[in-house]
Parts: sequence; C-alpha cells; structure tokens
Amino acid sequence: MAETTASGVAAPKPRKTLKPLARLAPYVLRQRKLVAGALVFLILASITTLSFPLAVRRVVDHGFQSGDTSFVDTYFAMLAVLSVVLALSSAGRYYFVITIGERVVAELRKDVFDHVLTLSPAFYDRNLSGEIVSRLTADTTQIKSAVGATASMALRNVILFVGALAMMAWTSPGLSLIVIAAIPLIVAPLVAFGRSVRRRSRAAQDRLATASAYAGEAISAVRTVQAFTGEPAARARFAASVDEAFEAARRSVTARALLTAFAIFLITTSIVLVLWIGAGQVIAGTMSAGTLGQFLLYAVFAASSLGQLSEVWGDLTAAAGATERLSELLEEEPAIRSPAQPLALPVRALGDIRFEGVSFRYPGADARPTLHDLTFTVRPGETVALVGPSGAGKSTIFALLERFYDPTSGRILVDGVDIAATDLGTLRRRTALVPQDTTIFAGTVASNIAFGEPDASPARVAAAAEAAQAERFIAAMPQGFETEIGERGVTLSGGQRQRIAIARAVLRDAPILLLDEATSALDAESEVLVQRALDRLMTGRTTLVIAHRLATILKADRILVLDGGRIVEEGTHAALIARGGLYARLARLQFEAGHAALTPTAAE
Repeated sequence: MAETTASGVAAPKPRKTLKPLARLAPYVLRQRKLVAGALVFLILASITTLSFPLAVRRVVDHGFQSGDTSFVDTYFAMLAVLSVVLALSSAGRYYFVITIGERVVAELRKDVFDHVLTLSPAFYDRNLSGEIVSRLTADTTQIKSAVGATASMALRNVILFVGALAMMAWTSPGLSLIVIAAIPLIVAPLVAFGRSVRRRSRAAQDRLATASAYAGEAISAVRTVQAFTGEPAARARFAASVDEAFEAARRSVTARALLTAFAIFLITTSIVLVLWIGAGQVIAGTMSAGTLGQFLLYAVFAASSLGQLSEVWGDLTAAAGATERLSELLEEEPAIRSPAQPLALPVRALGDIRFEGVSFRYPGADARPTLHDLTFTVRPGETVALVGPSGAGKSTIFALLERFYDPTSGRILVDGVDIAATDLGTLRRRTALVPQDTTIFAGTVASNIAFGEPDASPARVAAAAEAAQAERFIAAMPQGFETEIGERGVTLSGGQRQRIAIARAVLRDAPILLLDEATSALDAESEVLVQRALDRLMTGRTTLVIAHRLATILKADRILVLDGGRIVEEGTHAALIARGGLYARLARLQFEAGHAALTPTAAE
C-alpha cells in the first residue's frame, strides 16, 4: 500500500527515474524564445570550450619546436578571442536559463494555487494548510534551481562530454578506449545512487513541510501560545520537526557525497592511466607531445563533465521529488464540482430553499450520520432559526446549502432547482454568509468589505459599511477605508470585525442570507449595533440563522429545533415555549443562567 504523508496525502512509492520532471515540459515549452536563446548560447559556449585543446596542440607541436614567436602570439591571440566568446556565451546562457527557471516556477505556482482553490473542503479536512503552502514555496524553489541552472548545467555537460569523447576518438582511438571503458563503471552507480538520493530528498521535503505547517499554526495563534505560556512546548515541537527534517536532509546529502566521491575516484584513476600510457607513447615517438596534451585536455573535459553530471543528477532527482509532490496537488480532483451541463437557476432569484430527505455523513466518519432524513422548506423572504445542542447538525446544513459537501442521500433545492445540478459559482453567488469566526484578510478595510466583489465602487463600499453600522469606527481610523488592519484584522475589536463581515454580505446583495452565531462573542453594546445591522440586512431576504443565544432569534418567523441530526420541534418562540419540549428546556437553562449571573451571591 502507498504510504501517507503527515497531512494525509497519499505518498506514492518512489519512482526509479526522473519521470516526474516530465510534468514540467509544458511549462518549459511555453518559453520557446527563451529556450532557443539558451540553446544557442549553450552550444556556442560548448564549441568554444572544445576549441581550446586544438589551439594548445598547434602551439606545442609547431610553435615551441619552430621557435617562431609570431606563430605563438597568433595562437595566443586566438585563445584570447575564444575567452571573450566563452565569457559572453556563458553570460547569455546564464541569463536565459535562469529566466526560464523563474518563469516556469511562476507559472507553476499560479497553476497549483489556482487548483487548490477549487478543491473541496473535504480535501482541507484531511490536509494541513501549512504543508500546502510549503509545497508552493520550498518545493517550487527546488524546481526553479533544477529547471534553470541545474538543467542548463546538465545539458552543457552532456554536450561537452559527447563532444570531448568524439574529439578523443579522433585524436587517439587507442587511448580513448580506456576512457570509454570506464564510463559504464561511473554511470551505473550514478543511476543506482540517484534512486536513493531521490527517495531521501522526498523524505526531507516531507519533513520540512511538516515543520512549516506547525510553524504556520503556532505563529498565526501566537497570542494563544503566549497566553497559555505554551512557548516551551511549541519550541520543542518545532525543534523536533526541524531536527527530523535535518536528519532526512543529512541522509540525502550523505548519499550524494558518496556518489560524488565514487565518480571522482573512477574519473581521476582513468585520467592517470591515460596519462601514463600516453607518456610512454610520447617517449617511444609514436605520439607527439601536442597530441597528448590535446587528448589529455579532452579527457579532462569529459571527466569533469561526467563528474559534474553526478552532482547534477542528485539535484535533478531532488527536483523530481519536489515535482512529484506538486503533481499530487495538481492531480487531486475536487469532490464537489459543477456538472458538465448545469441547469440554470431562475433569472429572478427568489430565495426559496427546500431540503428533501437529506442525510449526510462526513467523509471518513464512522459514526452515525450527522443529518438523518431532514426535510423542511424556507419560503422566500422568511427568517428561519436553527436551534439545538452542539453537534445537532446546524452548521452542516449551512455547509450543504453552499454545497461544500453533497448529501449522502436526498436532495437540496434552491428556487426549485437541485443544487447538485446547477453551476457551483452561480449557486454560491446567491448566498451571503456572516460566520461566527469572521475571516479578515491582511489589507485595507475597503478590500475586506469588497472581498468577493472586487469591482465594487468606493460609493457602494461606503454604502455597505453604513448599512452595517460600521461607518463611524471606519471614519475614525487614520486612513479611513484605506487603513491597513493587519493579518486576520488583529487591530479590530470583535464587534468591528463582525460589522465588516456584515458589510461584505450587504455588498454581495444575495437573496439568501446565512447567519452563523453572528453575535455570540460580542459585548452588549457591540451586540446591539451588530443586531441593528443584521435586522437591516435581513429585510427582504431569505434568512437562515444559527444561534445558541435564543434571545437573538425571538423575531424569527419559524424556529427549527434539531437534535441528533433530526428536526424534533418546529414553530414560533411562543409556541415552542408552550409545548415544553427541548426548546423550552434550552430556553429555561439559558434564562436561568442569565438570571443567576445577575443575582448577587451571599458572599457579595
């Protein structure tokens, strides 16, 4: 069976080749002009390099023996020209290949991010967001190095190696056989060790992703960490993750070091052997000193190219592991998607909601269904409250209505259309959510209100803020709507964050409004302001309200009481109190608790 990573993503068995890198081919082929430029300069640099030994042979065999200094001067001038050409071509190669790497990684990051945004909440239920971010950063950085400098170096060394071998065979076929015989002894361990390097590199990336994921969680919740003096525990856990990543990386580096040492040993030995035999031929007069020098330089080129290929191979196998991890994200299919031929929702949105025999169990859950055979209707413009103990299924109803999940059985209709048969984006544009835990993004007040409606004019944003009772505190800010409010809105109070969320919902102007515990964590003054804003927002809209504080839903047209995933009671506040069932008991507990909190104790 395939192993799984710490985040739950299935980790396939390590492949034995660089095949994962083939996934990058379409990105590279999009940069045809850059690739063409890189190849031109790469070939020019390689040809220039291979020309140096020819000049050296001419100088040694003719210039030194004849004593003609002008001849020597001419050849050294040619060498100077070749040096300039080599320098310029190397600079051009570097520019083009690094630009290709940057461009490929930029496109890859965008594609991966675009794709993960389409994945269903079920994917995020089993994966750590920090690991996904790690793949977008650390893994793409590894790939950038491979696609740019490493791939260029690999191609350059391949060209030099093949060219040097050809020139060696032309210079001295006998000596070249010695070098060629050593090649299989070098390449075989290169491939074998490469498999080990790739497995170890993949393991190192996985460990690093785990450490990054935990760091992201701890930093985003640093106030909680500090409030509970959890710094030592957080420090120890992160240190353990980093140490695991280091050990995995160390094992990878060890494998690469052994590979490099073995390759260099064989290469050096073959050169020494060639030099020994060639020296004997020069002494015997069967080979000129210039020819031996030329052959030796080509042998050094071939050997150094092969030695660098051993290092490059390690980099490429590491990049293959990173590409494989990103490919897993790109290959992940969203569990929820629009049908191929979606049914159109009515042009005039009414906000009619119907649940018909809906049952639901969260993916991977072994317990009984969260919802069981749920049937109810919310008429256009009606306000319906969902009440019940924790775990009764209230938030699940919201998740199903926005189609974050599909029912296990039954169906949900909006304006008479099964939501599973309509376009996902169109459906969600007909709903506006005001959650209990308001999501505020790092940015300005205006950008947060206009989230989801980025083209909204400043006048519409201001009108939405006014409707949400937020214009006063926004006007008091240093730059008004353009004030930066920090990550997750840390500079705002709970009531201010809620009113920004309400303004966001006002601006969306959707026919269906979903309020999830929108006032549960507010003080009395903030609750009054937020409730006023909600009352204005609810006017003329179909509204579903989740509330544990029953005082906030006394005006609801109907109240649905859930328990164990079923509707056990239904009616108005007064009717349910008179019935004396679960709702009456919840109300009595809340109001008695509130009364007790206001009554002085004997000690006081």
